[in-house]
Amino acid sequence: MRLALSVIVAKILILIGKIMGTKSSSAPGRFAMKICPDMIARLSKQVKKEIIVVCGTNGKTTTNNIIYSLFDNVVCNNVGANMIDGVATAFAVKSNIFGKLNADYACIEVDELSTLKVFKQLKPDFLVVTNLFRDQLDRYGAIEITIDALKKAVDLLDDVTLVLNGDDPLVTSFGMETGKKCVFFGVNEKAGEPLNEVKDGKFCRNCGKELSYDFYHYGHLGNYHCDNCSFTRPDINYSAKDVDMSKGLAFTVKDTRVSVNYRGFYNIYNILAGFAIFDTLNLDTKLFQKMLSNYKPQIGRMETFDIGIETVLNLAKNPAGFNQAISTVLCDKRKKNVIVAVNDKPSDGCDISWLYDVDFEKLKDANVVRLASSGIRHNDLAVRFKYADLGESYDYEDIKEAIMSCIDNGAEVLYVLVNYTVLFSTQNFLRGLSK
Repeated sequence: MRLALSVIVAKILILIGKIMGTKSSSAPGRFAMKICPDMIARLSKQVKKEIIVVCGTNGKTTTNNIIYSLFDNVVCNNVGANMIDGVATAFAVKSNIFGKLNADYACIEVDELSTLKVFKQLKPDFLVVTNLFRDQLDRYGAIEITIDALKKAVDLLDDVTLVLNGDDPLVTSFGMETGKKCVFFGVNEKAGEPLNEVKDGKFCRNCGKELSYDFYHYGHLGNYHCDNCSFTRPDINYSAKDVDMSKGLAFTVKDTRVSVNYRGFYNIYNILAGFAIFDTLNLDTKLFQKMLSNYKPQIGRMETFDIGIETVLNLAKNPAGFNQAISTVLCDKRKKNVIVAVNDKPSDGCDISWLYDVDFEKLKDANVVRLASSGIRHNDLAVRFKYADLGESYDYEDIKEAIMSCIDNGAEVLYVLVNYTVLFSTQNFLRGLSK
């Protein structure tokens, strides 16, 4: 009775949220769990086949939604509500009012620091870890805190397969330390020119010495080994080769040619993780490209609008994310406007010192017509641009003013790079303009 009541309450709150124009992706689950604290455990046990959980600093929403798009009849928190309340809401959405769940799979994105709470109720068959970077210092602290939290969570799982980014030494060492079965994905060739980035995981976790790289892709991701001990990049089970980024993304994995019409080198990792899950479940990989074609990037993941000028909206939350966005901008040779907008609300992280780890200097070579800063910390961005010696830039607290100033000035494309709490209002404004 408590389970049924909790689901009913969640569904009512979701409906109210829709009427009020909000996403209601977390609050319904929070209230539902006050009625039935173990609702996730009760509902997740009714999943007929596999439960897949995706974690990682960057790319977990995209990776989770790619995997979700490969299956039918799935429980998924596909809007990115990745703490325990959002997980509860996702299960309530899929359940009927009697607490009965009819789902073959569950694809659940989980915040790294929430894994311990979630795994006390939900036992995944597969755990995907996309990467581990420094993020939101005032919440996560040092990256070792995130790794330790993940290890404690995985210790609760008796039978799980870890699907890991083998190009990330932090993810690789985490997997090896757990003693669980590991499957690795990665990119086996140098692709593109890496930025001059701070490498959070450049030291060996075994002996503390600095790692050596044959090549790296971005951040600390690449082909690494330790000259002082035996730690090295593992054998990659699912490797991307023949990478082509001239028109969207294309690469080959296990004799399957994959191509998508959106950009960003990091998306290769997201797609590889999906392929690894698909193949590990012994599903027909010949269908992978067809199913991948049904996937549409989520809000702010290189999302495009026509507002009189082609406009690309991209979410980035930390140095690694912004540097990858800048790499994508550099690959576009057209004349362009670039707006960078940063807030410092609790959901963003109040510490913005990371702005000095973003390689904004590369924008000198990006054929930029107009560069603008916006958001609550627009002044800090303007100062950062000055230190980067980027010449004249424009400063707008209101993102709408910034966008309007960039519509008709001779540029061919507008890139709007934002962090989390700027995203939804910017998307709504761009949608309105495109209509």
